[in-house]
Amino acid sequence: MYRFGVCREMRGRVPQIAALNWLSSLSLSRSIHNLPFATIEVEEISGSQPAEVQNLVQGKWTGSTSGETIVDPLNGEPFIQVAEVDETGIQPFVDSLSKCPKHGLHNPFKAPERYLMLGDISNKAAHMLSLPKVSDFFTRLIQRVAPKSYQQALGEVYVTQKFLENFSGDQVRFLARSFAVPGNHLGQQSHGFRWPYGPVAIVTPFNFPLEIPVLQLMGALYMGNKPILKVDSKVSIVMEQMIRLLHHCGLPMEDLDFINSDGKTMNKLLLKANPRMTLFTGSSRVADKLAVDLKGRIKVEDAGFDWKILGPDVQEVDYVAWVCDQDAYACSGQKCSAQSIVFMHENWFKSSLISRMKDLAARRKLEDLTIGPVLSFTTEAMLEHMNKLLQIPGSELLFGGKALENHSIPPIYGALKPTAIYIPLEEMLKDGNYELVTREIFGPFQVVTDYKDNQLPRVLEALERMHAHLTAAVVSNDSLFLQEVIGKSVNGTTYAGLRARTTGAPQNHWYTLHGGQNLGVMGLRPWDQFPWDRNLEVLGPQGTDSITLTSTI
Repeated sequence: MYRFGVCREMRGRVPQIAALNWLSSLSLSRSIHNLPFATIEVEEISGSQPAEVQNLVQGKWTGSTSGETIVDPLNGEPFIQVAEVDETGIQPFVDSLSKCPKHGLHNPFKAPERYLMLGDISNKAAHMLSLPKVSDFFTRLIQRVAPKSYQQALGEVYVTQKFLENFSGDQVRFLARSFAVPGNHLGQQSHGFRWPYGPVAIVTPFNFPLEIPVLQLMGALYMGNKPILKVDSKVSIVMEQMIRLLHHCGLPMEDLDFINSDGKTMNKLLLKANPRMTLFTGSSRVADKLAVDLKGRIKVEDAGFDWKILGPDVQEVDYVAWVCDQDAYACSGQKCSAQSIVFMHENWFKSSLISRMKDLAARRKLEDLTIGPVLSFTTEAMLEHMNKLLQIPGSELLFGGKALENHSIPPIYGALKPTAIYIPLEEMLKDGNYELVTREIFGPFQVVTDYKDNQLPRVLEALERMHAHLTAAVVSNDSLFLQEVIGKSVNGTTYAGLRARTTGAPQNHWYTLHGGQNLGVMGLRPWDQFPWDRNLEVLGPQGTDSITLTSTI
């Protein structure tokens, strides 16, 4: 809760410098409906006034003869009509990608002025997102399609704004910084240049409808690629409006394509268009299929069963309880970094921590969307999983475990009170139980267990057996304990110390899985371009002799 107050303060300090005079005509007294890029009014979207989501291909916004009707996740009312492309309509998108050469729209030798252009676009877009009316527009639009509290939705907009701000001005061309190595004789040098793939694809999920696609899309554009972007149709209206904002800020219409389709159609498009790289964020099952279909030309940011270990030193119980509540239940647990399991040292287990967590969970309510619809699991599926866990000897329902009451959330979605299940560590580790206990439930659901000092090796064994290593937290100020746990774990992003969490907005640090070569990455330079470029080596004497080009991926 402290973080977002700082965010608002920082956002208010964005300087109104001369380079941004192009926005002077945008008066904050205008209604949001008249924002220069917007084609919708957030509060007017309803069954009687449904919003429409279009596709973008070859520089033109287009509709479709078919479509999907999206229902309001809070009341079941059809409120968005998405122009979905079926398998017969993918050819224009295939043709558009095929027009982009393998050397991309720009590279260090071709159209380098585009690095500056994209830095300028990022600057303008960051400024627009800092404007209260624009920020509020996207915050409320996110809430309409992926219900979460205003602060959580605002945080997503803020992270996106800071990312764009970070890559303003010269920062885009700095991503393409080259290197040189002395050669074997006088005049010879080896130069390494950052080279785009050319035609690429991005597939993103529903849970962060602005932050994930913007960070991934802009990284692809910065490095000279032409991307086709597909966002989950349930929330694609957010990114459609953001692309219109980017066009308003100067992004050429032809630089990217935007498609709405089901998974089968997108799979066929990828096979036919054959993009040279695809970045996929979503389920492990789909990621595994795409890795085979695309013959390894894919980067993945998929599922995570994220753990937190509380060390032997008990401090600041109220604060740690608040972080645990945020990690497990913010956005109704629908974060790939959400706290799935917490290993409590017996000292913490004997403290008031669980009682405080229960009290904080009880404060969450549908009225302010601190708890809300679960878009990928039904209520019945989550309760069925809970009942299976409660059949394990020694298990206990700590709190929650019931469906939300007095709501109109449609039955295709889930509606569950924040839930925590205790499972004894030794029972969890049994072969018949381990896979069940470590199944990721993308909702307000977590497992709690405890351990003694001599059981720490068993805790580390549990971590070693996990398959998805995204985020983790080691809550302790004991340096030896931190070294022991961090030195024997492999999560891509691990937070350590008393303030450690599993969730955190990744505009300022590395954020990815660990455990494979095909990693999708978001976050700090230079890793934001990691999925989107490769090394191209230029080797040869500097003079009249010809140079030899060798490309490595």
